[in-house]
Amino acid sequence: MTGWHWIALFGSILCAWVVLYLMALPDDLRQAGLIYGADFWTTLCTVTPDAAGFFRVLLMWVLMSAAMMAPTALPAFATYEDLGQATEGTRFGVLVGGYLFVWLGFSVCAALVQMGLFQMELISAFGDSRSNALSAALLLLAGGYQFSPVKEACLSKCRMPLTFFMQHWDEGPLKNGIRLGLVCLGCCWALMLLAFVGGVMNIAFMGLATVIMVLEKLPQIGRFVTKPLGVVLIASGIWIGAGSLGII
Repeated sequence: MTGWHWIALFGSILCAWVVLYLMALPDDLRQAGLIYGADFWTTLCTVTPDAAGFFRVLLMWVLMSAAMMAPTALPAFATYEDLGQATEGTRFGVLVGGYLFVWLGFSVCAALVQMGLFQMELISAFGDSRSNALSAALLLLAGGYQFSPVKEACLSKCRMPLTFFMQHWDEGPLKNGIRLGLVCLGCCWALMLLAFVGGVMNIAFMGLATVIMVLEKLPQIGRFVTKPLGVVLIASGIWIGAGSLGII
């Protein structure tokens, strides 16, 4: 993986993580002025639904989706570039743009969900669940989805990017990027929604979830991650649900 396009991609991922880190800093540090040195940063880093409004919450989800999902697709991007070395007319940036376009759509939906849950007082201003029932439901949903045929079908394509691209090569980089994004969305949407359990602005959750989703897509490792993770998520959902009902 050489070339300026890779430097730009890795630089963009790093920048997204840095901005997310700045957004996640506590209020007292945001307002200190010594951290950012400009009112711009203080304004940008106000991302709670009550203070920021929909579009800044959307920006946060766009950055989070890019920072978390682009690393999981790096093997697929590299495979596409390798195939394109022998074929004229392939465009790496268009492929990545198509991929991220799908996650832009997810970000719009996630931001709307966050605003709705906040208005119903089911999550806090920082996006973590205030409701044991909501937490249990999301954990059970994500855990159950780990065993679904849809998840398995999507993961099989992500784990074999060479086969995936060869099947759809004639569709061009944009459609291939969108198709790859949709397959990736099919793998990861339920895990991404667990942000409402761990906290939308929780950097530790973002990092852990990114590592898990990267490992899931590795052909030799992923098979040992997906179903055991599902068991852990289901058990956690049952534990929280039972606790909210006073059973334990």
